[in-house]
Amino acid sequence: MNAVNNTVAVIIPTYNRAATLGRALESVYTQSQLADEVCVVDDGSIDGTEELVKQQYPDTIYIKQKNSGVSSARNTGVDATTSKYLSFLDSDDEWLPKKLETQLCALQEEPDFRLVHSDEIWIRNGKRVNQMDKHRKRGGELFARCLPLCVISSSSVFMERSLYADLGGFDESLPACEDYDLWLRLCSQEYVLFIDRPLLRKYGGHEDQLSRQYWGMDRFRVQSLVKLLNSGALADEQERLARLTLLEKAEILRNGAVKRGKAESAEYYKALLIKYSEVAAELKD
Repeated sequence: MNAVNNTVAVIIPTYNRAATLGRALESVYTQSQLADEVCVVDDGSIDGTEELVKQQYPDTIYIKQKNSGVSSARNTGVDATTSKYLSFLDSDDEWLPKKLETQLCALQEEPDFRLVHSDEIWIRNGKRVNQMDKHRKRGGELFARCLPLCVISSSSVFMERSLYADLGGFDESLPACEDYDLWLRLCSQEYVLFIDRPLLRKYGGHEDQLSRQYWGMDRFRVQSLVKLLNSGALADEQERLARLTLLEKAEILRNGAVKRGKAESAEYYKALLIKYSEVAAELKD
């Protein structure tokens, strides 16, 4: 992978996951086609992560920053590398051996695409589980499928750096659902390529997953939808679908806030419901 147009950087954000980071790095360094740059961004770990990387994987670009969140860590890793292609890996996941080779070849054979993702094997609490249909991965035009929840796994992504730059990277104001936000913005503009076979194992069920740290993950999806609708970048049908999704999620969040006695949150979502319902009515007239 020495040719300039083939260079690949792997970005691994991590926070207190020394127990799984070694597995992730092994899966990178045993690829059938090796990356040119492997960058671990340590987001303020205190568990021996630095020692693990420096002692066992000395060729890795290691960056330690104060705890700033996964979006900041990924963006930092991108800024620290120069390769044409970017591939992300969460530190609790692992790639299958031909992941990079397969995806690089796929993009070179389909030059109209700038991002390729793949299917994945799900492991929950040590056991393989089947995905529900709403999580099933696909390619092509995905905007409508991206609206309810994230349907592209960051650990499966292989993309051109130029596309990442065009999108502006991950939104560092989002403590969670940052992947939903970026891939939704991407799918509002471009089709994506999909490899219909697993190229990674995705592990879940552990206590430090972001989905367990925050209640009401749709809060962050609504934040993303508001931002996207305010951008003025959507086509008419995309705007209609995004607005409908926002109204549905905001109604659920408002009801939940009322039940929990969170008056300020309830008023915020009520205001969103009024605003975007009025917009919908105006567009019908």
